[in-house]
Amino acid sequence: MVRSFFWRKLLARSGFARFIPSVCRSLGGGEDFLRYYSDCALAVPIDELRDPALLPDIGTPNSINLALGSPRIDLLFGLGRAVNDRRPDSAWGDIELRSEIGIKLHLDHGVEYDSTDEVLIAHGASGAYAAVLDAFVNVGDPVVLFDPTSPIFPIGLKHRRARLRWVPTWSDEGRVRFAMDVFAKTMRGAKLLVLADPVNPTGCVFAPEDLEQIAFWAGKYDVLVFQDVSFDRWRAEPAKARLASLPHCEERILTCGSFAKSHGLTAARVGWLAGHRHLVKPCAAASVLSAPFVPSICQQAALQAMRNCEAVLSELATDFNTRRGYVLEQLNAMGLQPWSASAGFFCWVPVLNGEGGHTFAQRLLSDSGVLVNPGHVFGPSGTTFVRVSFATDEGRLREGLNRIVACGVARARYAASAGVITSTSEAPAPRTPIAA
Repeated sequence: MVRSFFWRKLLARSGFARFIPSVCRSLGGGEDFLRYYSDCALAVPIDELRDPALLPDIGTPNSINLALGSPRIDLLFGLGRAVNDRRPDSAWGDIELRSEIGIKLHLDHGVEYDSTDEVLIAHGASGAYAAVLDAFVNVGDPVVLFDPTSPIFPIGLKHRRARLRWVPTWSDEGRVRFAMDVFAKTMRGAKLLVLADPVNPTGCVFAPEDLEQIAFWAGKYDVLVFQDVSFDRWRAEPAKARLASLPHCEERILTCGSFAKSHGLTAARVGWLAGHRHLVKPCAAASVLSAPFVPSICQQAALQAMRNCEAVLSELATDFNTRRGYVLEQLNAMGLQPWSASAGFFCWVPVLNGEGGHTFAQRLLSDSGVLVNPGHVFGPSGTTFVRVSFATDEGRLREGLNRIVACGVARARYAASAGVITSTSEAPAPRTPIAA
């Protein structure tokens, strides 16, 4: 498929697209309909959306899925009130659910939001993110991203034809590290900063001193901030600082979360967005025009999960902390050198011998029936990484790691005995702090 928007538009508007074999193969006979497409539709990164690495899944017998993006949790609760076939009372969402989210944000992040017009219920965190992009991002706007990051972030920006500015990162004992001078340079003239804390796919968290610098540079260059805290529940330790409560961020930050990630309610597709009312209102308008009214029954399920399932979720968080240490230990024993992590339920793992992450993941699946996430969908640096999730049950996790040993380490040892370099990783660039 043609990657450049300019050439896509030219081929579509001129009718020449029907004579390009790659376009015909990609569209499957739809090239004659391109003349109807809007510029926004032509900008969609079709190849990336169709990449099976974006939402990998397997259903073959005896396979093991170590690519789960959400925890599988058996939550037992009743809805507690009658459910009927009607849309919610407000396009903003159930007021009781918004109130509970507001209380949780105050307890965890130290910020107070009015649930009536500063908390919005959306179709998952991706729906909240889409509303933010529709409300604030124009064609050509520079947007800053940390690399690696959730694939939905760059895909959404490419759809709006924004200009991506990447900031490389590395892990230092489970904390996100990046060159502050590089970050400050990318923030100059940017419209939006997009980040997740904790980070998917690395399981790292931002250090308090770095959050202060992020807030400072956002204020200095008048950059809006979108923060995804969907994996916040799965921290090894409580956060020592919160971006939303720092000076320079009070009236420029929008925070979102997902009940799929925090409560395992993947099928419900309930997310939320919170921030200053004059930032949330245009997002609510964009959401109403594109994907309004999250079903009432889904919102009620999310509300009951918040009210009644804290004990189950706290127990699982403790279990994840134990698993994280075990998985990191096992991967290190294999010689895979995963990044240190302190949150989430996944590990970011560089592959051996210079082998690409996509090739490694395919080989692992075909040879052992173990599915992991190829790293290329998470950002420019991910081409030589895979993400290993430990959200599956303990027995299958142990079996999956044993299969990785049988499949991967034997090959690594063979390469080492043949004199092949088994690691291409390099130390990160020296950190250059800049005082606010």
